[in-house]
Amino acid sequence: MALKNVIGIDHAVVVVKDLDAAAETWKRLGFTLSPRGTHSAKMGSGNYTIMLDPDYIELLGILAETDHNVPTRNFLAQRGEGIERIAVTAIDSTAGAEEIRAKGFEPIGPIDFERPVPLPDGTISAARFRVFQWPVAEAPGGLRIFACQHKTRETVWIPELMRHVNGAKQLKQALIVTPDPAKDAAHLSRLIDRDGRPESDGAVTVASGGDRADFVFLTRDQLAARYPGVSLSGLPEHGGAGLVLASYDLAATAKALGAAAVHSGTSLVVPPAAATGTLLAFVAS
Repeated sequence: MALKNVIGIDHAVVVVKDLDAAAETWKRLGFTLSPRGTHSAKMGSGNYTIMLDPDYIELLGILAETDHNVPTRNFLAQRGEGIERIAVTAIDSTAGAEEIRAKGFEPIGPIDFERPVPLPDGTISAARFRVFQWPVAEAPGGLRIFACQHKTRETVWIPELMRHVNGAKQLKQALIVTPDPAKDAAHLSRLIDRDGRPESDGAVTVASGGDRADFVFLTRDQLAARYPGVSLSGLPEHGGAGLVLASYDLAATAKALGAAAVHSGTSLVVPPAAATGTLLAFVAS
């Protein structure tokens, strides 16, 4: 039985060393970014979001060292910039935490937090969340996962922030590189109660639920074979590697990305070195 309170990938967390510099990098790639958000003093972090439908990308940076952000700081020190975590959408984080507890995984949380949000009309509101995490050690392919319940969706999915000149529409896949795709896909399957599906090239796909993006576990060599001509410089052998995004219009994507993108098969691909350690593959929706 799939988890009743988890309905698929919600957002990808891309951890960066310099939050404002990273925002400029992603803006140059044709993304519309939210105003910078600041989390609580306990969290010690800030973010920019790139809103898609029904998911999004979060650029996360450390603003002050705290006990809470030690794992993120360790990630930056050991790996460098890139996808550190993937959030799945929780309908009810309290019930979801109890679901995973019943399956033998001790949840961290639920924890409530919020951040101020400047709205297009000039007023300030708040985005409120309730999250829980699987144990830190449960990181299939080196990727941490957590669940996010949105208590104020209207202050996160703002229409003006969902229009991107590069045509980005929604996440289709989260790519995780690992020397053993089958083992790590099976690990994730146990965490979220979703079956894996072997692919013809040896990769393994785990559906996250509903119409949301899939998790794809593959070796670095398999990733290179999927995107010939794309430099994978900066990617690890183990961990979150990239995102596949559906585009409304690949011609608009090509125009917005310009020389930053490589035509690879039917995809337009931004190498990790040009997108804060994250391969971005745009495909027709």
